[in-house]
Amino acid sequence: MKFLFDLLPLLLFFAALRVADIYVATATSIVATVAQVGTLALLKKRIDPMLWVSLAIVVVFGGATLLLRERAYIMWKPSVLYWLFALILGVAQAFLGRNLVKAMLAQHLQVPEPVWRRVNWAWVLFFTLMGFANYYFAFVYAPAHCAAIADPELRDKCVDTTWATFKVFGATGLLVVFVLGQAFYLARHAPEDAAPPGSSP
Repeated sequence: MKFLFDLLPLLLFFAALRVADIYVATATSIVATVAQVGTLALLKKRIDPMLWVSLAIVVVFGGATLLLRERAYIMWKPSVLYWLFALILGVAQAFLGRNLVKAMLAQHLQVPEPVWRRVNWAWVLFFTLMGFANYYFAFVYAPAHCAAIADPELRDKCVDTTWATFKVFGATGLLVVFVLGQAFYLARHAPEDAAPPGSSP
């Protein structure tokens, strides 16, 4: 249920885009994300820091899209969000000595420190690549895919839908596959929690 709750703004964005346009979809995404955070606050549930970051990014880039009537801002939003996550994880590990992935998961799973470091840097790499993947689908693949459509309005709709399809299904699918891979990797090293000091992971 939590996974579906986290995905709700994205799913509502896609649904609104299918029945209206990217501006209605953007407004829907902003309202849904604000409502998501508000619901957690009202229920006195812990609000993940990443959700706060996501809220700030969607409000800034979504707001710019609506105010300036420029679709590119909301299309940049996922890349900026992915790169910001990568930057936060990387800087915390490299300069502050804090492994944020470990901080989120260590209470549920005990593995050697080198494993946590590798997992953290794997997330940094994943978020970095996902940022470039979003850029490619938004500004390279989708415009090329829809270039043959003569009507500018229909062409823009094609670009928006092509990009949003990757954002909702492609990016989410890649995230699920990556999370499963990380889970298997961590589970494989979990028994080494009790290994004597100095043993290799």
